[in-house]
Amino acid sequence: MTALPSLPRFPLANLPTPLDKAPRLSQELGIYVLIKRDDLTGFALGGNKARVLEFLLADALEKNADMIITGGGPQSNHARITAAAARKAKLDAALVLFGEPPPDTNGNLLLDEILGAEIIYTHTEDRSQTEPTMQRVAEDYRARGRRPYIIPRGGSTALGSIAYLFAVQELLEQLHARQIQPNGILLATGSGGTHAGILAGMKYFRAAISVYGIAVSRPVAESAQRIHALIQEMADCFQLPLSITPDDIWLDDAYLGAGYGIITKQARRAIERVAQLEGIFLDPVYTGKAMAGLIDLVQRGVIARGSTVVF
Repeated sequence: MTALPSLPRFPLANLPTPLDKAPRLSQELGIYVLIKRDDLTGFALGGNKARVLEFLLADALEKNADMIITGGGPQSNHARITAAAARKAKLDAALVLFGEPPPDTNGNLLLDEILGAEIIYTHTEDRSQTEPTMQRVAEDYRARGRRPYIIPRGGSTALGSIAYLFAVQELLEQLHARQIQPNGILLATGSGGTHAGILAGMKYFRAAISVYGIAVSRPVAESAQRIHALIQEMADCFQLPLSITPDDIWLDDAYLGAGYGIITKQARRAIERVAQLEGIFLDPVYTGKAMAGLIDLVQRGVIARGSTVVF
């Protein structure tokens, strides 16, 4: 298997994560479903961002940062795990959250407070204002003599996305050990970093496996543009032989519903179905909508019955 570039990492995740069979779900759908359990990375309640933060935290420490600034919604998993990673690295954390302070402090927001992160609200539901606000917050800290390191929402940078080239290598090794050749990988596509890294990994390792993205926060055109730009940036930054055409980026925003973070009826049914069949809990923002997409794509014949799919 082709060697990946050697990059500094700050260890956070328990790797490799399991690749679980989903036998009852597979039987119901008429396809063979494997679930890559990146909910079990093991750090700060888990989640796929632990992979990304290993590279971003290492870069922050190399740049002599003394704090991390990132952003998201009030219940952002990314913000919560970033604040925890910052603390583990002996750094402070500031979180820029879009919208207004909610009436009750619970869930991830409560964990952010327990971690001692400074929380700044944008006071607008326009999520595009999160990054400019992060820049202003960073400027304020620099004026006070601090050395902030900004991580965009979702950690979707070239350095963050390269974590998923390593994840593809891990997955391909697991598949090879079981002598499984999947037809496709299906994932939730949010800020685009995971999708970009996985698609780039398939190209890098010359794996003939399709990548299906279910858009959960942006329309197809915007998501595709972000993914293409991230892959190009990865190729340029790390001298990777990556050649991506627009036709390589498969996306569907039919399962987005009313918008990011707003659960749909299909996602609720998908969450209940997977819980009752496999004892696995999906979330309403990302994996619930992605599973709703997988179920529908199989029912409509877009993904053929008898296929093998990694979710």
